Amino acid sequence: MSQEYQLLLSPEIASNELLLKDYLAKQLKIYSTDIEHIEVLKRSIDARQKLVKVNLKVKIFLHGDTYTELPIRLPDYKDVSKSREVIIIGAGPAGLFAALQLIESGLKPVVIERGKEVRGRRRDLKAINLHHLVNEDSNYCFGEGGAGTYSDGKLYTRSKKRGDVDRILRLFVGFGASHDILIDAHPHIGTNKLPQIIQDIRAKIIECGGQVLFETRVTDFVIKSNEIQGVVIQKGDVISSNKVILATGHSARDIFELLDRKKIYIEAKPFALGVRIEHPQVLIDKIQYHCDYRGEYLPPAPYSIVKQINGRGLYSFCMCPGGVIAPCATSPGEVVTNGWSPSKRDQSTANSGIVIELKLEDFKPFAKFGALAGMEFQKSIEQNAWQLGGQTQRVPAQRLVDFTENKVSVNIPKTSYVPGTTSIEMGQVFPDFLTKILRNGFVEFGNSMRGYLTNEAVLHAPESRTSSPVRIPRNPETLEHLQIRGLYPCGEGAGYAGGIISAAIDGEKCALKIVESILLLT
Repeated sequence: MSQEYQLLLSPEIASNELLLKDYLAKQLKIYSTDIEHIEVLKRSIDARQKLVKVNLKVKIFLHGDTYTELPIRLPDYKDVSKSREVIIIGAGPAGLFAALQLIESGLKPVVIERGKEVRGRRRDLKAINLHHLVNEDSNYCFGEGGAGTYSDGKLYTRSKKRGDVDRILRLFVGFGASHDILIDAHPHIGTNKLPQIIQDIRAKIIECGGQVLFETRVTDFVIKSNEIQGVVIQKGDVISSNKVILATGHSARDIFELLDRKKIYIEAKPFALGVRIEHPQVLIDKIQYHCDYRGEYLPPAPYSIVKQINGRGLYSFCMCPGGVIAPCATSPGEVVTNGWSPSKRDQSTANSGIVIELKLEDFKPFAKFGALAGMEFQKSIEQNAWQLGGQTQRVPAQRLVDFTENKVSVNIPKTSYVPGTTSIEMGQVFPDFLTKILRNGFVEFGNSMRGYLTNEAVLHAPESRTSSPVRIPRNPETLEHLQIRGLYPCGEGAGYAGGIISAAIDGEKCALKIVESILLLT
């Protein structure tokens, strides 16, 4: 009978099947030829001690044990071409997984996406990187797959209580992701792999009779007696349905403004804001793995760090080992940064957002904007960065030690941020209270991670789209908007998710609540 074992191994043994088999044979006092198969169930790296180890949970099959590798199959998706229609606004993870869940339940999704399909987005990303041209509907945030498609595909989530994380991961594998995402403690697909997976999800939606409308911006909601009746798109056409999932992501400011104009209840929400820092990856490897050279058996090292500074949380966000920094503005006249890694994480630099928890009181200078005060605070910093960068996508930048010592950097080394940098004292980008927290925080980071505080590291500002600055309140039981029946605020943009997995889970939840509400009426 197969047995499970928890192992703590050297990286070399953990990454070599023959060495692993020999190790297990010695531990079990059997011959290695007696082991028919080793199935790795979970894998994580333990770098807390001087010698880095790998945690493996494995299942061992000996001769005579039955081992059958079962392929991961997609659910039995139905033909819904003639079924009742449900509108989904946004083709990010929340919208796409809501669409798949609706199809599985026998309803027809009509997905409305303001941006372009995956391939069309590539041209617009090139335009912002090389020519500083921002397409408001097609960029790193907007378009097929949402912000995750071209900004990494990290699948790690702490939101395990929100829903079935494993189900979402298995769906990704069913659509072509590596089986490793079911094993690794911090699963990651990579920007080079995720676009094809997203295209395959779209193809399945269409194959089953659903619709996906690209380059179609929603400009209004049709509402009667506080019940949604449909949406108006930019050509003036109306798409009708009394069930609408609003899954537009954390940067859909025009939708937030539309809701506010129509007196549809929304509220300001705290979020986090700061900088994106880039180090040489070899330096992060040295710090994290306690060695001069990482070697071939360990992946590029990540890091995670949290400090309390002046009563505020300061923490790393969306850390990208072996990755690059990207320009993520969604409108002309602003600068925004984010980071991503390819699947192999083989770039020479590591970057991470370092962000500060904001409070509602921080938005008081923008109180006249009501529920949009946080959004206007966010915009003011992004627009200031654009001005400081010469009214281009060149990002304000400063060497790390220079920043802590309040010195303008004499020169900025070439970084992974393609549009380029402008040497700026970061205090010009942020309000004074944020600058002080960042300065003190980086000194504390340096005390915790020896070698982190170095002028080899370069700050890029701002990292400002960590989550939505607005929450769209909904009934916790029905998931409908508190005011408008049939409207289901969903995912990151509504304030109910924070990443690909949690957004996908929320999309499924909203879809299932719609199914439940329809069944109650029949």
